[in-house]
Amino acid sequence: MSREPWVCVVAPTSILMVEIERAEGPDAGIGTHAEIHVHRGGQGLWVASMAQALGARVTVCGPFGGETGTILRQSAASAGLEVTPVAYAEGNPALVHDRRSGEREEIASMPARALGRHEADELFGAALVAGTEANVCVLTGPQPASVLGAGFFGRLAHDLLVGGTVLVADLSGDAAVAVAEQGPTVLKMAHDEVIGAGLAKEDTVRDLRLAAEALIRQGVGTVVISRADQPTLTVRDHSAWLVHAPPLTSVDHRGAGDSMTAAIAVALGRGAPVLDAVRLGVAAGTLNVTRRGLGTGSRDEIERFSTKVRIEELD
Repeated sequence: MSREPWVCVVAPTSILMVEIERAEGPDAGIGTHAEIHVHRGGQGLWVASMAQALGARVTVCGPFGGETGTILRQSAASAGLEVTPVAYAEGNPALVHDRRSGEREEIASMPARALGRHEADELFGAALVAGTEANVCVLTGPQPASVLGAGFFGRLAHDLLVGGTVLVADLSGDAAVAVAEQGPTVLKMAHDEVIGAGLAKEDTVRDLRLAAEALIRQGVGTVVISRADQPTLTVRDHSAWLVHAPPLTSVDHRGAGDSMTAAIAVALGRGAPVLDAVRLGVAAGTLNVTRRGLGTGSRDEIERFSTKVRIEELD
């Protein structure tokens, strides 16, 4: 039986999400009755939740502050995640969505503020220590990018790699470029993020492959480019593959890429070859779109579904 790895997730932006749903049951049509749900949100916590669902021990390093941060920390800890918190004077961001119409309508938001110099230093230290102790470290991005500068990610990637860390980065923009220069084990980006970072002009397989090959020459071990409902492009050394999953009905596309990243990290932590890790990642991301819970899923279902994922080698 494969060992279960320890995954450290660096989560610069954790978001408290409040969802208002249409009430079900005998009182559904009475007055203003509704179902109100509180969720942990943000890329890092979605990655962490999926990694945990796949059986990994998970440590989350991130800033937590204010009332929202207290709720997020307690919720994460009660779910079994290990939280290494950094003080955050501004408090964590929050979103309130109304889904009673069947569509998601944002009715209130409290945005994330930039980390102060001392807060960034504390996060760097916490992430470096936990990341070098864990089997795999996952770098996720801030939302918005102004929360934490790209230089932070480049420095952290360098120091983690010097320590021998297996590093999986799921980033966009300048942060992705800064980390790519350090040569992470895996760099995962969405196709529109590749274009947005100026690495490719079009979202064709050819252009995206050329962009990935340029990143490989910089030292990136493997580049994984998700392409919405199209096959995922994976490039390593001088080879490239398209990873196909059966098309499923989508309930919510958000969190699919984060589920993919989590599964790749867990599989690498188990010692799986990179293509097998991407196969599991595509299975996790594909199944996640069929669920309303972001970064959630059943390990057994994901691993069984991964046998339906087909890998096509490109010329």
